[in-house]
Amino acid sequence: MMMLALAVSCNTGSKSDVQKKADEYALVKIATPDLSGITDNGKEVLNLYKFAADQADSIYWQQSFGDRSVIESLNDEDLKEFARINYGPWNRVDGEPFIEGYGHQPAGANFYPADMTSAEFEALQNPAKNSPYTLIRRNSEGGLEAVWFHDAYKRNIDKICNYLTAAADITIKESVRDYLLSKVEALRTDYYYDSDCAWLDMTDSKMDLIIGPNEINDDHLYGMKRSYEAYVLLKDLKRTEVVNNFSNMLEDFQKALPCEDQYKNFVPGKDSDIYTYDAIYCSGHANAGIKLMALNLPYDPKVQAEKGTRTALLHNVIVEKFNRLVSPVGMVVFEADDQATLDAETFYWNVVFREIAHSLGVKQTINGKGPVYEAMGNKNLTWEDAKANVVGLYLFCKMIDEHKIPGLVSKSSAINTFVANLIRSQRFGEESLLGRAYVMVFNYLNEQGAFTRGASGKYSINQEKLLEATAELAGIILKTQATGDYEFASEFEKKYCSLSDNFKADLTNIRLENIPVDIKFEFQK
Repeated sequence: MMMLALAVSCNTGSKSDVQKKADEYALVKIATPDLSGITDNGKEVLNLYKFAADQADSIYWQQSFGDRSVIESLNDEDLKEFARINYGPWNRVDGEPFIEGYGHQPAGANFYPADMTSAEFEALQNPAKNSPYTLIRRNSEGGLEAVWFHDAYKRNIDKICNYLTAAADITIKESVRDYLLSKVEALRTDYYYDSDCAWLDMTDSKMDLIIGPNEINDDHLYGMKRSYEAYVLLKDLKRTEVVNNFSNMLEDFQKALPCEDQYKNFVPGKDSDIYTYDAIYCSGHANAGIKLMALNLPYDPKVQAEKGTRTALLHNVIVEKFNRLVSPVGMVVFEADDQATLDAETFYWNVVFREIAHSLGVKQTINGKGPVYEAMGNKNLTWEDAKANVVGLYLFCKMIDEHKIPGLVSKSSAINTFVANLIRSQRFGEESLLGRAYVMVFNYLNEQGAFTRGASGKYSINQEKLLEATAELAGIILKTQATGDYEFASEFEKKYCSLSDNFKADLTNIRLENIPVDIKFEFQK
């Protein structure tokens, strides 16, 4: 069970204003979970997972900012608190500094030298420079070199591996032991194929650990370097049983995508599954700034083709985000009739299909440009998240029409909840790769007449036009990804990735209602 303390929003600047910025993140206290049914060995494994997660957190501080002690030495507690939320002195919503002495947030975080030029990077004759698991550093002569994560963070990684090995020694689950030992090898070599496969094979454990370099959100420069994070999770067996039925439908979903066949020729692996969890501990990228509600891993296109993916839904986070963020925004921007359709369970299913959508489309370009994520570069994350949102809604509504969603979930509820979340998520900002996805989708749907903002500041939604426009945008995105058309993506973003006057007006009303930007966690150890 979660309890929240809500706060207000304001501008950056003085100490009190920075505290108000920190309070824009609603506090979520994650209490000690119900561990009935978990053996004493299992409880000790969970503790070891948390110890490992703390080391991943230390690595992420180095990737995001550098020496955390610089932040911890601040005398101003307000600045220190906001820096802890953002893992550095920059507001993750707009990239601007809130601590004196720092400029705009580096596009490449701490993965590259701050003074590195694109010409220098292109001239570096080391293929390891393009690995998601290397840092680019200056050598003793001032030139560039690639340094593997397992060398750069050896001290922390050794500690993680010790904790995971200890957990492997005491677990009673063979699949868990295999996963943990393969993850140890992966962290020490930065070769993750075997551990990804072992994770997908681990299907009989109520506990789960996602740890290592996963997300690329922080690399705005080239969109390739992965950030360390950790999630310690407990599986919700009842919800998992229901939602996992859709994992057998991935090929059907792929065929149903609203685009030409050549843009959906990828065949998802047959070992894909969908699990619902409660998050009980998060660290590193998972705990920084805007919190994720779900993950679809692994990202390796080879693993996705041969084995599949696992969709991990964080049910307790989804519920709290709906209650504290999505529903309040809907109350501000919708008329009473549409407000009544907003529903936490519908939001959960919206997230389910959004994450399923990450498994679809293509993973390799169809014209020889290599993996989609490489061809799309620093546009990849924005377009992938935009795809997931519009394809997710498209599939969700299709399943509602076919009466395949359990419970009383209506299409109007699905659409209105989607739009409320779309509006609130633009608060992540056009400077954020994730925020740009929501801005792009909102502006495109608005241009197509999917919704209209009246003089009262309330929206009326044309559901038929919205679904048509959603399918059209899905087709555009799927084609752009399949062809790796970076130039088109750049031009499209120039047109659609600026915050609209409508949203700026919405934002004023949202702030007047003191609705948080996002949530922050407080964990009970």
